[in-house]
Amino acid sequence: MRRTPKETAWRRNRKFGDVHGGRTRPRLVDNVFNRQHSLQPPGPHDERPITITDNPSRDFFFPVTADEVLATLRSLPSDHVATLTHVWLRRVRKRDFAAAPQASFICGSGVRLVVLYPWPRDMLLRLGAKEPQGRALNQYRAWCTNLIQTEGEWALRWTEESLRRYYLEHLVLHEVGHHVDWYQRHWSKANAKQVEDFADNYAACWSASGKQEYKG
Repeated sequence: MRRTPKETAWRRNRKFGDVHGGRTRPRLVDNVFNRQHSLQPPGPHDERPITITDNPSRDFFFPVTADEVLATLRSLPSDHVATLTHVWLRRVRKRDFAAAPQASFICGSGVRLVVLYPWPRDMLLRLGAKEPQGRALNQYRAWCTNLIQTEGEWALRWTEESLRRYYLEHLVLHEVGHHVDWYQRHWSKANAKQVEDFADNYAACWSASGKQEYKG
């Protein structure tokens, strides 16, 4: 029997839902999202956002907790986060990690979801065999500048504190920026650069350092 669009709304292209933005290293690969999920919108008496924390595999860990993410969300204007329904610290398989985003904002069927993915326990963000220049390094400069060469690859070596700051000061806020932008402009893939620029600017504005300069 064929399933209705409503029944399959949490499936990308009738498989998972719409994935928006996300801080990606290489290009996003659909195989990461091919598994079906059944997240339901919160009920009228459920506290929002609902948090979900997966048990990461032995090669990965989450630098932040769900409670720390909620504290960051509470520091933002209430109308920016009131319609967020879930925060998911989501497991990723080792073979999928290179193609997985660091975070993403997903919406569908009454669900507005911020997803954070775990980090390798070796603390390395591998950037490839060619020495990275320019934007490849600038996007992480505020949190990590320790560029090393290991096993024929260039990588940034992070600390737990720098990762914690990166997740809370940038990744979470960047995805909330996509959420805010979605309600303001209902963006599409056609203006992907504007989408990412808005989310980056939102994160810079509402981070702890940005708030000190923000005039309203």
